[in-house]
Amino acid sequence: MADISPLPDEFAARYRGWKEGGFAARRAHFETLAAEGQSPSMMVIACCDSRIQATEIFNAEAGDLFIHRNIANLVPPYRPDETAHGASTGAAVEYAVRALKVPHLLVLGHSNCGGIENGWRMHAEKSPPELAYVAAWLDLLRPACESAGDVGALGKQAIRQSLENLRGFPFVAEAVKSGALNLHGAWFDIATGALFALDPETGDFIPV
Repeated sequence: MADISPLPDEFAARYRGWKEGGFAARRAHFETLAAEGQSPSMMVIACCDSRIQATEIFNAEAGDLFIHRNIANLVPPYRPDETAHGASTGAAVEYAVRALKVPHLLVLGHSNCGGIENGWRMHAEKSPPELAYVAAWLDLLRPACESAGDVGALGKQAIRQSLENLRGFPFVAEAVKSGALNLHGAWFDIATGALFALDPETGDFIPV
């Protein structure tokens, strides 16, 4: 493994600071999590963007949120024979709903999303993609691009589309129908810290 580098000193120092401070102050909580396992109250499907930290946004402790991250916080349509494309997201949703039995599942989008902007350029402006793997993933945005009026509206439309795709998963639909699972959508503005939640009555995003 000669081509593998050691952990950077900066991050080793950050870890030691956390271990001596934050972890030490909440050691009993972590011991309980280790002994009793996880029982998160919500699954969050968020973007990989480093500026979006669901645990900070919701002031959450370790064990509160089951988080899955991907480019542009997308949920692919249900495909039971999927072996690669989108399988990771489907597996995370299945585990959260069927094994952990989370009562809430949130698709969390955000402002200034590079995935959303690239998806718009690909599908609405017909700009050739530069990154092959990313382009293949962002093909999931095609339906949302067709119904969004501009790139500013695409991020929120993509959340609606992902929620629609989630309802296509049989075990999600069953859990929702039985009242065991609630689906939610929200959009976070990085610059202002404002959070907008999807109103199921109107389909609009309203300030929290």
